Amino acid sequence: MATFLFQYVMLAAVNLFHPFFVSMTDVNFNNSTKELEISVRIFTDDFENTIAKYHQGKVDILHPPDQELMNSYVNDYIQKHLQFTVNDNMVAMKFVGYEQQAESIWTYFEVDNINTVKKIKVFNNLLHDYSDKEINMLHLKANNIEQNYKLDYPKNSISFNFQ
Repeated sequence: MATFLFQYVMLAAVNLFHPFFVSMTDVNFNNSTKELEISVRIFTDDFENTIAKYHQGKVDILHPPDQELMNSYVNDYIQKHLQFTVNDNMVAMKFVGYEQQAESIWTYFEVDNINTVKKIKVFNNLLHDYSDKEINMLHLKANNIEQNYKLDYPKNSISFNFQ
C-alpha cells in the first residue's frame, strides 16, 4: 500500500513539473450559413510566450495596452500556423476575435462561401516553435460526420474525408 501511495504521489509531482503542451482546434461546417466555424484553444501563458518571441515588449493577451495591436498579433500568429484546404482549394480564415476561458484563450475564425465539404486538409503547427512536446488536437464536423485526430510534434498535417 505504501509503495502504491508513493508511486501515486511521485506521478502527481512529475505532472506538476512537466506540464502538458496542448492546443485544441474545433472546426464545424455550418451547412445553413455555408461557413466553416473555427475555434482554437491555447493555454494563455504558452501563447503569450510564443507571441513574445516575435515582438518587442511584454505580451499580455488578457490585459493588452493596445487591444487592436494584440488582435493583430494573435491573428497573425494563428494565420501562419493553422491553415485549411477544403476540397483541394486553400481557404482564407477571417479573424472574429478571442476570449479568455480559465487558463486558456479561445480564438475564433470563419471561412465564408463553402458550398460543400468533401475533404479538409489541415496544416497545424501551433506552438511547435515554443515546445517540441506540443500536441495539437483536432475535432472536425461536417455533413453529420465527426472526426478527431491528434498531431504530435513534429507531425503537422492531416486530411479528413466527409463523403
